[in-house]
Amino acid sequence: MTFRLTTLADPAPLAHTRRLTWLASDPDGTPLGTATLALFTSPAQAHLSSLTLNVHPAERRRGVGSALLSAAASAAREDGRQVLLAQAVAGSPGDGFLSARDFTRALVLEYARLDLTAPADSPVAEHPLHPGYRLVSWLGSCPDEWLATFTLSRTAMDDMPMGDTDFGVLVWDEARVLTAAKAVADRGELLHTVVAVEEATGTIAGFTELVLPADRAGDAQHYGTGVLPAHRRRGLARAMKAEAIRWARTEQPEITGLLTDTAEHNAGMLAVNHALGYRPTHRSVEFRLSLSS
Repeated sequence: MTFRLTTLADPAPLAHTRRLTWLASDPDGTPLGTATLALFTSPAQAHLSSLTLNVHPAERRRGVGSALLSAAASAAREDGRQVLLAQAVAGSPGDGFLSARDFTRALVLEYARLDLTAPADSPVAEHPLHPGYRLVSWLGSCPDEWLATFTLSRTAMDDMPMGDTDFGVLVWDEARVLTAAKAVADRGELLHTVVAVEEATGTIAGFTELVLPADRAGDAQHYGTGVLPAHRRRGLARAMKAEAIRWARTEQPEITGLLTDTAEHNAGMLAVNHALGYRPTHRSVEFRLSLSS
């Protein structure tokens, strides 16, 4: 059966990313599937691209996905990219599709959810903060007084387990921190940040971020959580996440759950999530395709 591919304009440009989107449709204009290629503009990720591909279940096995993948991979190569990443739920049709097309499994992520409608177990009270630290939180963009040390604390994510994705290391400066917060606000969402401050130095030792949907209802999504190496093994990640949970329970009654995802070999963070009541929902595979061969 015949279909056509149309290149669409990027409806919402993202900071540090260019996006190309293709629509596959029947001759009569009926949509069949889409592919979006993210081309990262950070110098550390100039080799990298990422694909999101969706084909309507009723339209599969007629070459739509293959055509969309071919268009995206060609565009990535033409842009000088060496790696194409794509993600699919383990055991799903997408898993089978990518596995059959020279992609290799680079990373497995465990997705988990905390049910906020269940009774709270007072995690902060049961696990007091390590001596010498205090928690500080804010909504939206980082306050000026914390911006410099918060920016430095972002390096806590530099050694985050990323498997064989070749994801690169993001370089954070103050402008990037502010731009990221603005992007959340521009979508109408609410960014809540908790940091652990070392009292002796007044510097931030770790952080965790939670993003609430625009309607402030349903499930909220954890973004980054990191603790600088010199401050690890002191329960700070657990304490910061526990504070985010407490805030969501007490200040956002329409939020019914918190979502998080963690690399399956990040044993420390998986243990934190389990101790705080998060329960696995599914696993997703990050696939990697080399474009240089």
